[in-house]
Amino acid sequence: MGNPRGVKRDFQALENRRLEAYQLLKQGVHQSEVARRLKVGRQSVSRWAAALKKKGVSGLHKAGRAGRKPRLSQKETDALKADLLKGAEAFGYRSGLWTVTRVRALIKETTGQQFHSGHVWKILRGLGWSPQKPVGRAIERNEEEITRWKKITWPAIKKSPPRGPNHSVYR
Repeated sequence: MGNPRGVKRDFQALENRRLEAYQLLKQGVHQSEVARRLKVGRQSVSRWAAALKKKGVSGLHKAGRAGRKPRLSQKETDALKADLLKGAEAFGYRSGLWTVTRVRALIKETTGQQFHSGHVWKILRGLGWSPQKPVGRAIERNEEEITRWKKITWPAIKKSPPRGPNHSVYR
């Protein structure tokens, strides 16, 4: 059940649908007909009708945020994003690579909150960050020398089959 991964629910549209059901029920339309018109299950309309009886129209309004509140506030999340953009070197690391362990230590240092490494990934994904694989090349790499070696030195030392009219593999 629920939405496909990455698709967020539009809580305002859901509330509008419940209020539309309220208008139809107020006009005397049968619950099954309301369900057909709004393309929802009969059980949902029945549940909305029960909420109307119990709490009135306020029972159909959106309930607010679902689930547990995040441990990092929006201010802390924004500060974390700003710190990540400064780079790992700004926090004393020798390379600019942010690892989960480094981010976890940064969160602990700045907010006092300690998270599991798997949850740090969720936080990073929420910030729009994705895993990156660094290019395995030396900083001291000399592209001109590499090109010269590939074109001149390598063909000279590479074994190649003898050439000529009588050196074919199959006769």
